[in-house]
Amino acid sequence: MLIFPIYISNHFLFYFVFTYLFFCRRFQPPQLEERFFHFSSEAIAKIKLGANQEIGNANNNFKLSSFQALIALLWRSIIRAKGLKPGQTTNCKLAANNRTRLDPQLPEEYFGNALGVLVSTTTVSKLLEQSIGKTALLLHQAVVNYTNKDVHGFMHSWLKSPFVFRMDNMLDIDTNSTVQVGSSPRFNIYGNDFVGIGKPIAVRSGFANKFDGKVIVYPGYEGGGSVDAEICLSFACMKALECDEEFMAAVG
Repeated sequence: MLIFPIYISNHFLFYFVFTYLFFCRRFQPPQLEERFFHFSSEAIAKIKLGANQEIGNANNNFKLSSFQALIALLWRSIIRAKGLKPGQTTNCKLAANNRTRLDPQLPEEYFGNALGVLVSTTTVSKLLEQSIGKTALLLHQAVVNYTNKDVHGFMHSWLKSPFVFRMDNMLDIDTNSTVQVGSSPRFNIYGNDFVGIGKPIAVRSGFANKFDGKVIVYPGYEGGGSVDAEICLSFACMKALECDEEFMAAVG
């Protein structure tokens, strides 16, 4: 029997280990409850109106959006359901479209991954003591403060110290006090007609990228500004959320 020795260079070994660590490891999500909650256009309009009234006439140069008001409600409700310590820090992360923030702008048809992450931070006690309007104002400020300079700043820092996003590493950094929002109610999901079989009857997000505190938002089936929010939480926290009076009063 002939035995052929196999020679592995240091470079080959490095790339093999790098590929395994960052691309071949599979993230195993924890046991979670996933629930879809429907918010009618009327309910969202009511939340938006109340939020804008709460921040008062001092901010009459702009209006909080429906999305900001709804996410403020979700952030407060989820953190309240988790029963965290008052002094603990909590974050709300939103995906932002970089296309319109770059100078010059990218066209809307640009197919690449042009996303940024906006982070709003406060303490649990402040979040639960303040109104939905003031919480939405935090989100609004993160949106308007995100500019071309921030996009380029992240790009330059990544080039100096590149890294690969991995779910397990992200969850090690983020504690269970983080609420992360993905997708958008602006996506025309129900406008698809697959090979002429008609409008989809439901939208689901699948198994990937799920963790405690993940929120995925879609347009509601009936349209008109309604929203469906898929929320992922631990079993106990989901039960607490479903018993939250402020939250459930807006659902339906």
